Amino acid sequence: MLRTTAAVIAGKAARVAARLRGGGSAMPGLVAERVDPAFLTHALGRVPGGVVVVSGTNGKTTTTKMLAAIVAAHGRRVFTNPTGSNFTRGVISSMLGEIPLSGRLDADVAVLELDEWHALQFAKVVTPTHALLLNVARDQLDRFAEIDTTAKLLASLAEQTRDGVVLNRDDSFVARIDGSLGEGVAVRWFGIDPVVADDLPPLHEADARFSDELAVPDAGADDGLLHPHDARSFSVHFGGDEVGPLELKQRGLAAMINATAATTMARMVLGSAFSARTALTALQAVTPPFGRGEVIDAGGQPLELVLVKNPAGFTVALGTYGAEPVATMVAINDDYADGQDVSWLYDVSFESLREKGVALTSGIRGYDMALRLSYDDVPVGGVELDLERALDRLLAEHPDEPRRIFCTYTAMMRLRRLLAARYGLANFGEEASA
Repeated sequence: MLRTTAAVIAGKAARVAARLRGGGSAMPGLVAERVDPAFLTHALGRVPGGVVVVSGTNGKTTTTKMLAAIVAAHGRRVFTNPTGSNFTRGVISSMLGEIPLSGRLDADVAVLELDEWHALQFAKVVTPTHALLLNVARDQLDRFAEIDTTAKLLASLAEQTRDGVVLNRDDSFVARIDGSLGEGVAVRWFGIDPVVADDLPPLHEADARFSDELAVPDAGADDGLLHPHDARSFSVHFGGDEVGPLELKQRGLAAMINATAATTMARMVLGSAFSARTALTALQAVTPPFGRGEVIDAGGQPLELVLVKNPAGFTVALGTYGAEPVATMVAINDDYADGQDVSWLYDVSFESLREKGVALTSGIRGYDMALRLSYDDVPVGGVELDLERALDRLLAEHPDEPRRIFCTYTAMMRLRRLLAARYGLANFGEEASA
């Protein structure tokens, strides 16, 4: 107990220092974890409504925010980690703003985003009651190696989950996890309604090594199926029940699928207390997380930040935004948090940017990005490696038109801080206004 209290005090002090220095969302958690390695166990071990882990390659931050919003709208006190810092120390950092000196979190339900590797480290000290597994794609090859490794990490997480899992029925890597679950663990599915699936672009990587193609599991009354009505409106069907029609503040098919996943898990966690009307209202109010389709008023014109970090995610982002006539910048960093192997850029088709071209490329790999675009005959207006100078150029040279920046994680963080300082936006980790 004394050790946990000391960890809370040390972590809170580190949190204040980190904020004064303008960064380090995971650092306070690291400090607290060093003081008390069992910090997470003490904090989350007795959350009465369960500990829900959201993991997978793409969409974790958005889905976690949606799920937390739905559960909170049903009157539950929800703890979540809203910053996208999805290591165990990031979870602890998020707690430090609200946890008392006892180190015992005062919440009904915990909804936590965790990356594929740290989800397993988390499960060693806190058993998840539920796991929502979104998808598997090649991502940060220097950290996760090939796609099989990521699939195995998620399967291990599912095996350690106590009560129930929600799986993506359209992702063969995730769907195969169903066969490795323990006895008594409930399974729910989410995915695209087969009635409309053939009219939509593929969102997942095909597993070409299996000659026996995995049949998409049948959907039951508790499984959520996405039914898009047009580019903005959709419903989620559960047998004869429906959540919708609704529109999100975040655009794109990927956001609709994330909403379907979040709704399916919320229905599982809340049981008979789940209300379709409450879920609909909550989803419609959710704002995009920082840098994930977030639209900023930059001097009277919109500037959209779109996080891209792997072939599948960049392809989906280009499918959502790429053909629109806006001034575009692409900022590619190769720091550790981005993944240091950027060869994946050659697995993305940039043809949708060809007509309008790209105004600037930037980031550590700005020249690599410009070269990659040249192979798809996409004209590039210039290269400016320094992110702040590149942002200045984009704003100055395109003052009267909408602008969009596709950016990797650390580039997004840097640009988001610059924009927050210039336009009075909410700081990282604080909730933006609707």
